[in-house]
Amino acid sequence: MVLSPLGWSLPMESFLVSISTVAIAEMGDRTQLLALMLAAHYRKPWPILAGILLATLANHAVAGLVGVHLGRFLTPVMLDAIVGVSMIGMALWTLKPDTLDESSTGERRTSAFVATIIAFFIAEIGDKTQIATVALAAAYSNLAAVVAGTTTGMLLANAPVVFLGKAFSERLPLKAIHYVASGLFLLLGCVFIYRAFHPTP
Repeated sequence: MVLSPLGWSLPMESFLVSISTVAIAEMGDRTQLLALMLAAHYRKPWPILAGILLATLANHAVAGLVGVHLGRFLTPVMLDAIVGVSMIGMALWTLKPDTLDESSTGERRTSAFVATIIAFFIAEIGDKTQIATVALAAAYSNLAAVVAGTTTGMLLANAPVVFLGKAFSERLPLKAIHYVASGLFLLLGCVFIYRAFHPTP
């Protein structure tokens, strides 16, 4: 079994890094705000969570395919450098708080499940979690592990918001979370850049 520089198998590393990256990126992100609005609007947590799952799988599968395709044209050193720079960029992006237009939740007559699928798929286009998925899939070339990880990370970040709603969100110190998330992305970026300049034989 091939091991990564961290000592894990490559699928395990790609899965764990993908979970942590997206779970961190989602804190205070516009899609987490969207989950909160949908939960308050429909008060049906299970259809909303199912919609998040399907929308994220579809969106991140497309992003992952793009990343895997791009990864075939780049050397491992270049990939580590690109992911490192992407993570540092996300560290800066995380410091900018997201806002969300209430019209994004759709019409009240639309079912919670359908509204969530449509709203989440659209909200994820160009979002930092989608960009992270492209970068991670390019770096690891393991589409299944990366998409499984990013989707799991999305669910881990949004499930508490969907089930506990506004009471949960009002207790979150979002400013502090943004700073911590930014620091973690900066750390991840430095790790990948270090690996780019010190490749393992």
